[in-house]
Amino acid sequence: MNLKKLKEGLIAFVLLIFSFFYTNKAVELVQQADPIMKQIKASDSKYKVEAENALIVGDKIIPGQNGLEVDYQESYQKMKKYGSYNEALTTLKEIKPTISVNDYYDKYVVTGNSSDREVALIFKIDKASDILNLTPVLDSKNASATFFIDGAILENNLDSVLKLSNYEVELLNYNGKYNRDFFINAKNYLEDITKREAKYCYLDYDNEEVINLCSSLKMHTVMPSIKVLKNAYSEIKAKLSNSAIITIPSSISQENLSITLDYLKNRGYRFLFLDTLISESLEK
Repeated sequence: MNLKKLKEGLIAFVLLIFSFFYTNKAVELVQQADPIMKQIKASDSKYKVEAENALIVGDKIIPGQNGLEVDYQESYQKMKKYGSYNEALTTLKEIKPTISVNDYYDKYVVTGNSSDREVALIFKIDKASDILNLTPVLDSKNASATFFIDGAILENNLDSVLKLSNYEVELLNYNGKYNRDFFINAKNYLEDITKREAKYCYLDYDNEEVINLCSSLKMHTVMPSIKVLKNAYSEIKAKLSNSAIITIPSSISQENLSITLDYLKNRGYRFLFLDTLISESLEK
């Protein structure tokens, strides 16, 4: 190709780009002048909900909450097809807070963000037999829970882990340690089994080495707001708060677990998966 043809092709390409640009601009100007679009924008304040920023205190973070606003384009397209302004066709979209938990992996997530009566139950599994002890009670109470499982337990007790298909499963560590290579391999294995992304690490206490590892893998590290030591019922009753992350020993007796779950349900609390409790989405 000679230089002249190259220049002609380049000019044609530039003109095409400008043509698209001005065409889009013209369409945008027509839309903005359309009475339907004007009415859509005029109703925006009726639906707008400001996003709430995540709260950061030292090395800990509490998730924020998404806001809400009118999706102009989606609403406009629906109403244009309808033929006139129809408020019932207004479409809303969530807007992310300026400070979002999803931008911070180097902080400990210590609670959810809701003022509603919701909790996330966590069980740390370092013995496969505990799974068979817990699930019958959880199933009978229709209680969601998140299981953090040691990677070595995961590899050697696949049949037991598969019984958790109705629950949220995350990686605890590998053989009680946080060797990076072993942890990553176990994480990949867990994701192959569950067909979902592993998102969370777990710590009872501050540990810079662990949070640095998890942060580098874009995983949030959670630290419970209530850590049961002996008696779940009495300890949760004394410390219960909305949006709490509650860790219960996996060795808990079925009777104590049943009583504890009944207490929470009678107090009006919903059981959410950890991922749902921490989510900044308005839909839970």
